[in-house]
This record gives sequence, C-alpha cells and structure tokens, in this order.
Amino acid sequence: MTHKIWVFAEQVNGVLDRVALELLTKAKDLADKLEGNTEIAAVLLGKNVKGLCDTLADYGAEVIYVGDSAELDLYNPMLYAPVITNLVKDEDPDIFLFGATAIGSELGPTVAAQLKTGVAAHCVELRINENGLLVASVPSFGGKILGEILVPDNRPQMASVKPGIFVQGEKETREPSIHWLDVTDLKAEGLPLKALRIDKKEPKGVPLEKAEIVFCGGYGIGSKENWAKLETLAARVGGAAACTRPVMDEGWSPGEHVMVGTSGKSIRPKVYIGFGISGATHHICGMKDSGLVINVNRDEHCPVFEVSDIGIVEDLNKVLDQLLMTIQ
Repeated sequence: MTHKIWVFAEQVNGVLDRVALELLTKAKDLADKLEGNTEIAAVLLGKNVKGLCDTLADYGAEVIYVGDSAELDLYNPMLYAPVITNLVKDEDPDIFLFGATAIGSELGPTVAAQLKTGVAAHCVELRINENGLLVASVPSFGGKILGEILVPDNRPQMASVKPGIFVQGEKETREPSIHWLDVTDLKAEGLPLKALRIDKKEPKGVPLEKAEIVFCGGYGIGSKENWAKLETLAARVGGAAACTRPVMDEGWSPGEHVMVGTSGKSIRPKVYIGFGISGATHHICGMKDSGLVINVNRDEHCPVFEVSDIGIVEDLNKVLDQLLMTIQ
C-alpha cells in the first residue's frame, strides 16, 4: 500500500514561503512512521513557477503537481480552491499540509469544506499514532493544555502549521516527477472576488525571525511607553522587539508582525529576553527553540521561569531603565 502526503507549496511573486520547505521536511519524518511506501508530493500553483520545482524536490518532494497560468498569478481562493479540490478527488492523498499563513489559513479550510473533511489549524506538532493516523497537537483553553485532533473517517487528513514551528531540513538533490495540471479553462473574469495587486510594506529594522537577540514584552509591561523602551533596546544591539498577543490587543505594539506564538511567529534567536510574560503555552510554542532564555517578572512563581535559563525576580521597570542606561 502506498500512502500519500501532500504539501501546499505556497509562493508569492515566484518566491516560496519557507513554511513549504519546513512542511516537506516534516512530511519526510511522518513518512518514516507509516507502514509501507509513502509518496511525498507538493502542489504548486501560480504563473511561471516551474523554476521552483527543483527547490521543492531538494527538500523532499518526489512528485510535484503544477498548475501554471496567468490566472493564478495572484492568489484568489475562488480559483485556487477548485483546482486543488478536484486534484485531491482524483489522487486521494492521505495527508495534506498547509502553512498557517494568510493564504494557507483561508485556502486550507476552504478546500477541507469542499471535500467534507476536517482540518486542524495552527498545529504545534504532528505525529503518526499506532493506527497510522495523523495526530495534530493544538494549544487549547488559552494555551493551558495541548489538544490532540484526529480525522479518523475522512480523507485527506488536513492540518496547518505556522512558519517556524518545524525546522527546514538539509537539501538532497533529487529528480522529481512533475505532473502538469490542465488549468486552461480557468477564468477570473466574472468572479465576485478579484485579486488586483500585492502591496507589500517592509517592516523597519531587523526582521523578527532573523534577529539573534529578541526583547519580548508581555501584558506585564503595562504600557506603550514600556514597549517603546523594548524597541530602543533592540535597536541599540541590532536585535528585534517582540510581544505576546495581549500586548498587540492593547495596541501597545505596532501589529501582528511582531507577535510571537501559535497565532504569531515562531522564532529561534540566540538570546531571548522576556519582560512581564506569564508563560502561556500559546507564546512558549513560538520561542521554545531559542538559545539563552532570560525572563524578568516580579512573581517568583510565574510559570515562565520553568522554561527560562535565567530568571530575574524584579520590577521590570527597574530592569528596563537600568538596561537603557547601560546599553547606549
């Protein structure tokens, strides 16, 4: 029996999202746990995207389904979803993985609804159980527990994962089998939803996911003024400032692009310094692979100290002000 694990190879303007390569790496790990042969495939849609096939193959795709059309140049769920849904019906994959990105978080559930199957969203771990089923772990109840989601009776078993949750593996050159999809009849004209253009705004400073030093603020920082202090410290050392969801919800930080956690970004800096962070699973999942972890909190029993290499029990305002005076 041959199993099939698929990965949606998300790309924008001819650039693959790193989550596609991370998921292909994870797909190889899952394949090792399944009995019998397992075929790993990527689904690639867009315009003039053939050049991306070699990269997908290097990271594990043995088969690549390519839909290449000018109509697929800009992402539109009303065009992408039917192509993928029909392909799934024809090929019957066992597992289908999507990145939990702006595109994947819409496209994955849309495809799942059309196929009448289930999708586990924003997973932090994927594994194969003793019955050969995909088990997706998702933080639940405010991050206090990890819930396990299975889809035992429908196919494909679907899941989405944020970029950075899994590690991108090493390249291994291979020759993929490329299957060209017939998308000649695709027409965006007449659809109620039309993609016009992509407007991209580059964030200032070092991108959070590339920073070697990250200063992260939780709800305990208490104000926008303290958030500004974190940004100042990060700028002085060539690092980046990050936050938990409550900080973003309060409007203290500039937006989701600096949020760390299962609904934000996953980071692996050499040094992570947290201020006023409680230690909720939702956030910890996004920074657990950091190198040196330092946290400042006035509550000596705060759960965040359980995942810290160094814990400082002190008023974070005093520590912030001292750092600002020391680091010029």
